[in-house]
Amino acid sequence: MSGDEIPAALVKRLRAASGLSEQEIMAIHALPILVREYGAERAVVSEGQRAVECCLIVRGFCARSKTTSEGRRQILSIHIPGEIPDLMSLHLHVMDHDLRTLTPCTLGFVHHEALRLLYRRQPNLADLFWRDTLIDAAMFREWIVNVGQRPAPARLAHVMVELRERLKLIGRVEGSSFEMPLTQEQVGEALGITAVHANRVIKQLRQDGIVDLHRGRVDVLDETRLLELAGFDGRYLHQSPAL
Repeated sequence: MSGDEIPAALVKRLRAASGLSEQEIMAIHALPILVREYGAERAVVSEGQRAVECCLIVRGFCARSKTTSEGRRQILSIHIPGEIPDLMSLHLHVMDHDLRTLTPCTLGFVHHEALRLLYRRQPNLADLFWRDTLIDAAMFREWIVNVGQRPAPARLAHVMVELRERLKLIGRVEGSSFEMPLTQEQVGEALGITAVHANRVIKQLRQDGIVDLHRGRVDVLDETRLLELAGFDGRYLHQSPAL
């Protein structure tokens, strides 16, 4: 993998959602990034850990989660190539949640001091990363509403549509199909339901001819009904500089 490939998805995403100058793109490419390979279901950074670097997802999918004292896990968000899901560790020194891989991943790590230096030299880029953390917060608000107020089929539909819209921004949607590499247990953890209930919901959406989730991919069977079921309003993703 060349040095230019490592931050490519990050640049593509920021350029579409926030706008980037050529100077800012060069500054991102000049970051000292240490690449590491991780297997699936591996801890990247854990609750209680003091992080000294931030993680850029180059390939694969990760998830943020918290686990109760009884051992029940709630997935809080799903993260895709081009995202830096632990950017808050630059200011919040002790992690209050876990970041784990969902699939085998290629991750790029940038030391906090390198990011602080980038922020001082490129204040507009610092604003764009700050905007990124605010979008994260907007997504958390939507996930709270999703888990707390929508019935399970609508919850799953909403997560699917959100993930698809984010993958579109980095060119990772193929026609009516896209990756969603979650097991039934992980789907349950994202929706706040049991794996058995998640299995029933997945079967229901397939039988209703809306979507088919199979082997980590979603095939949209009926776009209109999917959007209607999800009740999706994508403004909270702020996928253009005007939003």
